[in-house]
Amino acid sequence: QVQLVESGGGLAQPGGSLRLSCATSGIRFSLYAMRWYRQAPGKQRELVATITSSGYTIYPDSMKGRFSISRDNDKNMVYLQMNSLKPEDTAVYSCSAHGLENDYWGQGTQVTVSS
Repeated sequence: QVQLVESGGGLAQPGGSLRLSCATSGIRFSLYAMRWYRQAPGKQRELVATITSSGYTIYPDSMKGRFSISRDNDKNMVYLQMNSLKPEDTAVYSCSAHGLENDYWGQGTQVTVSS
């Protein structure tokens, strides 16, 4: 059974930082590209960051500079470091695993940026 479980969300102040974690099980983690997505209320889901199976990172232009994705293949974990948070970063953040034949998604963790 494949599971992706996000953690680390919560309330942060503007300008603050959060580190999200995604624990995976049931997949050969090292073979999967991993992504973080986010979805704010009333908005479309948007891609935050990608890390390939070899560790190459890719960010949309709108996400460059404040977000950093990383992975630990020994622990089957992927992380998202978020710095200089803004209220508009408020969203549900989800991790996903992308393989040659299957994609898997977590349930997400809420991030709220507010003073």
